[in-house]
Amino acid sequence: MSETISLRSMDSSHVRIGVIGAGFVGGAFVRSLLDPERQVALVDAATTTLEIVGVAVRDLSKPREGIPAALLTDDAVTLVTRDDVDIVVELAGGLEPAKTLIELALRRGATVVTANKALIAEHGTALAQLAHEHEADLLYEAAVAGGIPILRALRSSLAGEKINQVLGIVNGTTNFILSKMTQDNVDYDAALAQAQALGYAEADPTADVEAFDAAAKVQILSSLAIGTALVGESISREGITAVRALDVDFARRSGYVIKLIGVVERAGEHGVSRRTHPALVPIDHPLASVHGAMNAVFVEGARSGPLMWLGQGAGGEATATAVMGDVLLAARNRVSGRHDIPFSVDDRLVSVDVADLSSVFYISLDVIDEPGVLAAVAAVFGRHKISIQSMEQNGLAHDARLNFVTHEARTSDVTATLAELRTLAAVESIGACIRVIGGEA
Repeated sequence: MSETISLRSMDSSHVRIGVIGAGFVGGAFVRSLLDPERQVALVDAATTTLEIVGVAVRDLSKPREGIPAALLTDDAVTLVTRDDVDIVVELAGGLEPAKTLIELALRRGATVVTANKALIAEHGTALAQLAHEHEADLLYEAAVAGGIPILRALRSSLAGEKINQVLGIVNGTTNFILSKMTQDNVDYDAALAQAQALGYAEADPTADVEAFDAAAKVQILSSLAIGTALVGESISREGITAVRALDVDFARRSGYVIKLIGVVERAGEHGVSRRTHPALVPIDHPLASVHGAMNAVFVEGARSGPLMWLGQGAGGEATATAVMGDVLLAARNRVSGRHDIPFSVDDRLVSVDVADLSSVFYISLDVIDEPGVLAAVAAVFGRHKISIQSMEQNGLAHDARLNFVTHEARTSDVTATLAELRTLAAVESIGACIRVIGGEA
């Protein structure tokens, strides 16, 4: 029989909580919830007593520091379908069985708090509607930017504002890697190895370095900032694996730093662009000073102007604080007999193909160092109506590197230019093609 642990005596009214997952975030959340020094503050914030009734884990034999063994269970389905569980906190991640467990909880009117960015990006609209139909909350502050309360700010403080653009550094792993490349003059492989040794990157870092993680967060930010649906719609995604030390060095010498950024921006009256890609960010831009594993979200409102949030974007303790904030909100809602309505979806919005967008670009080519090469390369740029803002040539024995910064150009024209450049015998390789933020002269 499972034990229940309450932050106050059982004779007062209380909200009961079941937790799925006890990893870095789940364990930190449970320990925070059970911390006796936080009892008064938590109960005051929740306006009720919080009672944890179970923690579902895959392996009961694994030690769980700070979590009483009596709370542990390996039967997640039974936990989420218990009639006395008011709030289900899903921190196991992945699409399944998380989606099924959340649906089971919502269908009986339990509130769900989750940090599952992939699931929310894929099924958030349907899950939010299911929660609304059963008069429950679906809250997911911790799904984006760890401990930074950016979703709550977009949903409440900026609810009446027209957001024109969101720029975010929302993946701590890639920001750590790019920061190391910038600060320590190391290449990508060395920086990735350091990130893995320190626990910032997984053994398989694909989700981070190929920007799958950042893309899911961009979709969630877009839903609250602009009103797009969370239905797993594909967005433009570029990772950082092609960024070289020489690109970082060029950026540094030119007054930029390279960051992986997520972008949500309006394009015309009803167009919206959502994408994630490396970018050269001017050194005086607020995002340029975000180093290491930190996250930051920069918001441009029609009336509010520029706003930025900065903080720990990952880690068990930081993310658990966002989970706790959602739990406290959910508890207050249940005490008052209300629930938040789903975010509104603007059906007029149309995704704009990234090929139709314009930007300043940094392009790096490795070429054979012989007469006429520069003229041949410049002719290709000209045929595709790409105007050059600046050019730098560096000799490498019998080879040379050409670094270009364009004037603003359509992405489709740049893509066509690169395709033709690859056919030139004098072009050995195209090293980089990276957008420049605010790079127009």
